[in-house]
Amino acid sequence: MTKTTQDYWAENIQVLEWLEPVRKRPWMYIGSTDERGLHHLVWEIVDNSIDEAIAGHCDTITVTLHSDGACSVQDNGRWIPTGVHPKTGVSALETTLTVLHAGWKFGWGGYKVSGWLHWVGSSVVNALSTRMEATVHREGKIFYQAYEQGKVLAPVETIWDSKITGTTIKFWPDASIFKITTNLDYTTIVNRLRQQAYLTKWITLLIHDERSGDKYKFYFEGGIKSYVHFLNKKEDVLGEIFYTEKEKNNIMVEVSLQYNKEYSNNIISFVNNVHTPEGGSHLTGFRTALTRTINKYARDKGILKEKDQNLTNEDVVEGIMAVISVKIEDPQFEGQTKAKLGTPEARWAVDSVFAEKFAEFLEEDPKTSKAIIEKVFLAAKARLAARAARDTVIRKGALEWMTLPGKLADCSSRDPIKSELYIVEGDSAGGSAKQGRDRETQAILPLKGKILNTEQARIDKIFANGEVKNLIIALGTSIGETFDISKLRYHRIVIMTDADVDGAHIRTLLLTFFFRYLKEIIDGGYLYIAQPPLYKLTKWKKSWYVYTEEEKQEIMNREDIIWENIQRYKGLGEMNPEQLWETTMDPNERKMFKVTIDDAQKADDVFKTLMWWEVAPRRRFIQSRAKDVENLDV
Repeated sequence: MTKTTQDYWAENIQVLEWLEPVRKRPWMYIGSTDERGLHHLVWEIVDNSIDEAIAGHCDTITVTLHSDGACSVQDNGRWIPTGVHPKTGVSALETTLTVLHAGWKFGWGGYKVSGWLHWVGSSVVNALSTRMEATVHREGKIFYQAYEQGKVLAPVETIWDSKITGTTIKFWPDASIFKITTNLDYTTIVNRLRQQAYLTKWITLLIHDERSGDKYKFYFEGGIKSYVHFLNKKEDVLGEIFYTEKEKNNIMVEVSLQYNKEYSNNIISFVNNVHTPEGGSHLTGFRTALTRTINKYARDKGILKEKDQNLTNEDVVEGIMAVISVKIEDPQFEGQTKAKLGTPEARWAVDSVFAEKFAEFLEEDPKTSKAIIEKVFLAAKARLAARAARDTVIRKGALEWMTLPGKLADCSSRDPIKSELYIVEGDSAGGSAKQGRDRETQAILPLKGKILNTEQARIDKIFANGEVKNLIIALGTSIGETFDISKLRYHRIVIMTDADVDGAHIRTLLLTFFFRYLKEIIDGGYLYIAQPPLYKLTKWKKSWYVYTEEEKQEIMNREDIIWENIQRYKGLGEMNPEQLWETTMDPNERKMFKVTIDDAQKADDVFKTLMWWEVAPRRRFIQSRAKDVENLDV
């Protein structure tokens, strides 16, 4: 075959270092070895195929969850090179999948836009799998190679002729690495593929779960406009969806937004299809242009008088659902996590493209413009009311706002890294927690009843709510425009509620509050959920604390004895301080879950379904799950 700049060959593969560290320190490469890290293996392989699609060389990607625990990702892209690599002396396919940081480099006609070096992460997936199989269709042939824990089993094998091109990677996650579970979650993968399909127009993404027989197919011609429609499907929207796509200074800018009646905002940004949760220059350009354009429109129409102060960005983003996607050659990220874009040119590209088209949109759709203006002016009024409420509280002096709440039993340590705050349901459980805690590092804040429904409350109402205000004061960060994550007093905030319906409700209320108003605390990895035991099994002087029904049954089947007392804990208040310490608060024995944005988003969606003003979705939710309720606490 003739080599062209549109193809890539063995000599185009970069080699930076070898694989050995991956199995020793997997968290350095995939973040964790829990379910999030497990699914990161899938993302690494899928993203390689997405890069092919972005470059215009692939239009179909199929993900299969096999009944034997494996996952395969197949695309019809340009294939991985299989010739001998000049530096390693072995096949470029073997080099790519067994050498850390070996991948298709930029230049040489490679990818103009890509989140990272193409195929770099595949070697990490190989190292963390008991087995991997690579099948490459190219040059009219099929090439195959298998690996175990990143090590080659045999040289690349040429099998038979092929009339197609593309690559299939099949891997089995290693249970010795992923000790919690190796069971890939169908819904998690469906949600990720849906997002990628929105971000890459005209690509077909398919998933097939052989374990259940479930299948899903995604194909969107509308791009992120369709994505905004999907994200806003449960909201009471205001007007039409705005959308624009244009290249500016070699940066492809795509922006879509629609307002709704929510009090919060949801702005999601991407660079080369990689989510940037901390935003960056492209998000700055969007925010700046949005604020400037709405202020200009309001002044030009005489709605905002010359004597009036400009609307702030806090005002104009209330209730917005927006997606910003840019595609850049060789993006510059801040840090290794690629969570924040640093490329300065992206700011001006997004600002220019969005400001021009959004100004036209406001002029051409007066009905939507009117709804947006009414929304942002109401937000500005609420902001001023919130500032007045906060100023009133501050004027009352240190005895109320600046002093920690009386219910808080603070810890002795003043080092946030060592300090923990337990948010506990009720005074009874709070009393046990205060007596059983480690006073040096663990603080206790009991909450009385259910906190404010922050889903339907603006920030000015939050300042007036005693329980929420106590929580904000205890955290030390403030809220809203004065929020400062550097002032967080505890780097482990633990929601500890009863294992019943009321406890789940309170936990969901708290998760919604953090998700809506203190999202940076979740982003920083500071929020946790405690897992108190459900049962205490006792026989003679021996006891077992169990946390699930399955665990209880397993112990009862294993221990061939007659049980004296199977105690069911319906509330934390039923435990004495010693029991609460040894089961739920002792760092050496306790079980707790770190809350992620995905967890909080799911809680927020459930809460919105159950507690929002629409009755029909709530009825459908309850009816569809009624059969799953075996014992209902009344």
